[in-house]
Formats: sequence, C-alpha cells, structure tokens
Amino acid sequence: MIDQRHNAPRRYFVDAQGHRVLIGLSLEETTEFETLDLAPTGTMQIVAETGMGQVAAIDDGRWLELYSKHEGAWRVWIAQSQAGRTQDLGFVNYA
Repeated sequence: MIDQRHNAPRRYFVDAQGHRVLIGLSLEETTEFETLDLAPTGTMQIVAETGMGQVAAIDDGRWLELYSKHEGAWRVWIAQSQAGRTQDLGFVNYA
C-alpha cells in the first residue's frame, strides 16, 4: 500500500495572520466546524462566542452544512488544480 499522507493535497490554506482555514469556509466557519467535529454527536453543543460575548448553540445539522460547503469547494479547487497542471505538461501529446 502506498503512503498518501505526504502526497495528498491539503484541504486548508494559511491566512495572512497564520490561521488555518478550510477551503470554502471563513475563519469563523472553520473554527465552528472544528469545534463541532470534536463534540459528541447527537447532542446540542455550545460552540462559539460571538464578538458581543453571546454564545451560539449548534447541532449536528450545522456540522453537515459546513462540511458540505467545504467538500464542494474543495472538489472544485482540486478539479481546477488538476486542469491547470494538465495544461502545463508540454511533454504529453494530447492529439
């Protein structure tokens, strides 16, 4: 079996402030997703404090919403990356 851990494309980028942000999500959505991802499933969880100091409660449906948004954007990004890489292969005869 081939070890893919070092060859798989990353599903995030690092922003100007050094924060890891999942492709297709904002920094706030990434933080929310990661918090939900660590929470026990099937329960309502307190996941984030807003700038006003309020607390938001989110359930598993929100995790799925954020995951779907990230997954869709990541698939588009991968397709665009592969298309760009294919065009750069001057040694391949596509005719």
